[in-house]
Amino acid sequence: QVQLVESGGGLVQAGGSLRLSCAASGRSFSNYAMGWFRQAPGKERELVAGISWSGGSTYYADSVKGRFTIARDSAKNTVYLQMNSLKPEDTAVYYCAAASALSVITTLYDYWGQGTQVTVSS
Repeated sequence: QVQLVESGGGLVQAGGSLRLSCAASGRSFSNYAMGWFRQAPGKERELVAGISWSGGSTYYADSVKGRFTIARDSAKNTVYLQMNSLKPEDTAVYYCAAASALSVITTLYDYWGQGTQVTVSS
C-alpha cells in the first residue's frame, strides 16, 4: 500500500550534518506512523526516530536525542531526518519505514524503503 524511497545519505565528517528524505507514495500515507531505522554491520536494526501519523508524537533513541530531528510533510508525502553533530557510530544504512502506529518494535512496521548509506568519518 505504501512505497518508500530514501535519499540524502552520503559521506560526511564527524560533526557534520545530513538530511535524509523519505518519499512516500500509495494509499493513506498520512495515516501511517513513520520511523527511521538504521543498521550497522553486525548490529541489529534499531529505531532511531519515529513520528506519529499526526506528527504530534515523536520518539528518539537516546543515542541520537538532541542531534536528530524527525519531521513529516504530509502535503509532500515526505518524511525527513535531520542529522546534526554526526558521529562515526552513526554510520549505518538508514531505512524509512511505515507502521500503523508509532512503535520501537521493528516487526510492526509494514513497509520499508531500500535504505540509504550514511558514513561518518573520524
